[in-house]
Amino acid sequence: MFWGEYTHHLDSKGRVIVPARFRPHLEGAVLTRGLDQNLVLYSRETWRSVLGQLNQIPITNPTARALRRLLFSGAVEVQIDKQGRLLIPSHLREYAQLSDQALMVGMETFIEVWQPSQWQATLDGLAEQLANSAHLLKLEL
Repeated sequence: MFWGEYTHHLDSKGRVIVPARFRPHLEGAVLTRGLDQNLVLYSRETWRSVLGQLNQIPITNPTARALRRLLFSGAVEVQIDKQGRLLIPSHLREYAQLSDQALMVGMETFIEVWQPSQWQATLDGLAEQLANSAHLLKLEL
């Protein structure tokens, strides 16, 4: 459903253009903090799945509590306006260090939103990380 990388400018109000191919799947979408100082944009269906999974983990688990705090405290339901723009609230722009540009990266069932140089730094480290742990994935490509 969501694939590719798209960089767009943020306007003075914190709005960014959503790629046209993503828009039909984002009615009632939820935007929240990601695990890597990025943001994550979930379709309604995927967000429900995330909620279901998180609600299965006991709150006595410290990692589960931390993840719930990260995701739920920053979560906002978002709408795409008639010009195809999404308003990123200031608290989320600050968290992801977004100022003048935002890079949207399709991750099949969700979209990550990155500050472009942070995304590039993440990509630069992926080759080594994957080389050291590819055997754990047991994928045949």
